[in-house]
Amino acid sequence: MGQTIFIPRELDAIESRVGASPDTVKRLVGLGFEVVVETGAGTLSRIPDADYAAVGAVIGKAGDASKADVVLKVRRPSEAEVKGYKPGAAVLATMDPYGNEAGVAAMAKAGVTAFAMEFMPRITRAQVMDVLSSQANLAGYQAVIDGAAEYDRALPMMMTAAGTVPAAKVFIMGVGVAGLQAIATARRMGAIVTATDVRPAVKEQVASLGAKFLAVEDEEFKAAETAGGYAKEMSKEYQAKQAALTAEHIAKQDIVITTALIPGRPAPKLVSAAMVASMKPGSVLVDLAVERGGNVEGAVPGKVVTTANGAKIVGHLNVPGRVAASASLLYAKNLFAFLETMVDKTTKQIAINRDDELVKATMLTDGGKVVHPNFANAAAAADKPKPIVAGQNRGDDPASDSATPAKATAKKPAAAKADKPAAAKKPAAQKATAKKSAPSAGAKTSSEGDA
Repeated sequence: MGQTIFIPRELDAIESRVGASPDTVKRLVGLGFEVVVETGAGTLSRIPDADYAAVGAVIGKAGDASKADVVLKVRRPSEAEVKGYKPGAAVLATMDPYGNEAGVAAMAKAGVTAFAMEFMPRITRAQVMDVLSSQANLAGYQAVIDGAAEYDRALPMMMTAAGTVPAAKVFIMGVGVAGLQAIATARRMGAIVTATDVRPAVKEQVASLGAKFLAVEDEEFKAAETAGGYAKEMSKEYQAKQAALTAEHIAKQDIVITTALIPGRPAPKLVSAAMVASMKPGSVLVDLAVERGGNVEGAVPGKVVTTANGAKIVGHLNVPGRVAASASLLYAKNLFAFLETMVDKTTKQIAINRDDELVKATMLTDGGKVVHPNFANAAAAADKPKPIVAGQNRGDDPASDSATPAKATAKKPAAAKADKPAAAKKPAAQKATAKKSAPSAGAKTSSEGDA
């Protein structure tokens, strides 16, 4: 008997993408699966139900998820959704687990085997499965389009009989996949482009696209990249030097696009309110990191804010979803490529190899537990009863959920610290470890902008 794959309609109000395309559905059917697509799942991506039906899909309803062996989604299922899934079902999606531990725990409780696609390792074998790269590429493109639309002037230099229109100056902050595409798009549109990043390796890439590189190139800068190719968090001293260098530069720019993110951490603030205030009336800042707190001071998620000096700060959410018809095709291929590695070629059944490096890197929950090392400790600490110790559990010590261990230790006298039972410390230590642990090599953030 063939297994069933379910493609739901995304419930998030800002999500217009879908987890399958007619092409990937056709391939899944060819592998022997029954594919059920919820009515209207692809409408916002310009994929009508008829296109899915034409390649062998069954058009169903939300309740069909209860029979599915695999669910292919864009965003992490809500607690209500996951309750309707079959225990043991594989769920592939962009899970956004940092800061959403309750949602991860809900998937574990439901017994599903959940995979966070954004944790796909950066290795050659997994390039076709890299959802962050495919979506960030489109986000970088769309950021330039959004910036140009708000700028309401021409980007290229134009020489006419009536006079010359000067080229717009565009500054890209953060040169990952999104930043590189933003550079390329702005250059194709005729802008004068400069870019900055803390990683020295991108300097040549920036130059190869015809842009000028701007950075404080000291010793810290030379070692500012992880083995996985991501930006390290820079020291306060470096950030101050870089801010001083960019402040004067930003004041002369027409469009600034920020893309900087650090896995598992709030977005670094790159543009201060003073820098925004120094910009010319009509200038534009596009913040691709707004969903993680933003790189630009004053950015508001989901809003375009006009400042007192007439600059605009663009904080659109789900930027890849603004070009959903293209984003869904790429995202669907990412999901299919990963799922295909789990299909037993002989039995035509899903057979998850838990020793596979891709599975190890992306598996969040399995067998009723949170299994990813970055979140398993936090889940264990949450489940373990906290010790009741006289004079403690007041909300300002390590035995309390809201405790900050460093502060609590500093406040207590040395004698009290010596008398504290070892058991009282353990939950807080586990909690601190879970919060501070960096993602494993190749693990990436859920946001589409990247650093």
